Amino acid sequence: MDKYSFLEITAFAGIFLVLLLALFLLTVKTKYKLRNCLLAFFLFTNAVDALKFLQREFPVNYINLEAFRWSIVYLVPASFYLYVLSVCYYNFRLKRKHLLHAIPFVAYNLYLMWGIYFVDRASKIDFINGMNDMPLMQFFQFLFEFLFQVYFIASFLVIRKSKTVYLENYTNPNISILNALYTITILYYVLHFIVLIRWLVTFIFGLGEIRAWIVMLDGFAFLFCTCWYLFVALNNPEFFRGVNSDLKPITEVVPKQKSTSLIVEEKNEQIEFLKNFMVEREPYLDSSLTIQDLSEQVKMSVKDLSTLINLYMDKHFFDFVNEYRIEKAMQILKDPSQKELTVLEILYYVGFNSKSSFNTSFKKYTGKTPTDYRKQAL
Repeated sequence: MDKYSFLEITAFAGIFLVLLLALFLLTVKTKYKLRNCLLAFFLFTNAVDALKFLQREFPVNYINLEAFRWSIVYLVPASFYLYVLSVCYYNFRLKRKHLLHAIPFVAYNLYLMWGIYFVDRASKIDFINGMNDMPLMQFFQFLFEFLFQVYFIASFLVIRKSKTVYLENYTNPNISILNALYTITILYYVLHFIVLIRWLVTFIFGLGEIRAWIVMLDGFAFLFCTCWYLFVALNNPEFFRGVNSDLKPITEVVPKQKSTSLIVEEKNEQIEFLKNFMVEREPYLDSSLTIQDLSEQVKMSVKDLSTLINLYMDKHFFDFVNEYRIEKAMQILKDPSQKELTVLEILYYVGFNSKSSFNTSFKKYTGKTPTDYRKQAL
């Protein structure tokens, strides 16, 4: 088997998996229909672009289809960005303004109409042979690279902001899933970096052996990214709870204030009241507790409560609540009368809804696993 046959098999496997996952996303019954459709569209555009790995020669009998395949890449980074928005914010909806993301795709196809779509075959071939030297084509190539960088940087920023908002406003957020999305974004960025290397090698060395090996690496990376995404999706079937897009990190909402003795005294009183409330009323036992819920219980605005916890106590809401949950779990674990309770029963009772997040938080707070702590305490 030569390297071209290996590339074709790898590409075919990757395209098959991508299309299979896209079909599943479009047909599965779920409340996350929009994000599934956006992901399916993103995967489909990648599958169409990956058809290049199955071509040993230029498809002269399907020039128009091949030219349209070139234009599809202008939708890839935009669709991924919209997908990131949809999974990070549960109230994200597509609006008319989002059609603006399709302008480069439409503009490029209008350019191809003049040079390829509506001309005879000989004119098509002449246009293709000379298009790399055309200033407008060079502009479109630069535009694609610029848009790719902008969209993926924007995706990183959205994920980071979403994680901050999660920690400041929710308990039991699955941060590991946000980290998985971050990793997937990096993988697709690496995949694009391989494409950049291929372009550079083609420019310097032409269509030689080095480029052929890089193309094979590109095809293998495409298959690897697809398999990684399948792995993440299968291990996290819900794949994101999402946060309210109207929420902002507290540092963007509250201006920095000068500390005065009066302000410090007032905040200390509020902190003491909040701590006593948490101990006496135990609101943290509610696994779905949010900062909005707690603000209603303590009769304090969400903004003031978030400022108190995140700025004056220097803790995320997530860590603030989970400290009380861990303290409660520690009490139960070292109580001989409750030794019949399993660790799983305890974690659900104190407000956690995930064994992994409970173990991570418990070890971070105590330096021990729940089982080891119970053995030493009893």
